[in-house]
Amino acid sequence: MANEKTVTVEQIGSPLRRPADQRATLIGLGLNKMHRRRTLKDTPEVRGMIRKVQHLVRIVDEA
Repeated sequence: MANEKTVTVEQIGSPLRRPADQRATLIGLGLNKMHRRRTLKDTPEVRGMIRKVQHLVRIVDEA
């Protein structure tokens, strides 16, 4: 399990004035403040969440 792929995302947009589901998606990704970074497992579910809020996050690193 040592070679599990990961993706690091950083929040670059504010959830203010955004729909509640987008705010919930950010929280689900572990992000809730600007410029926070989280390293997550690279799964289809996580990729879908990133895609949903792609205007609020950026991918920093894929390993």
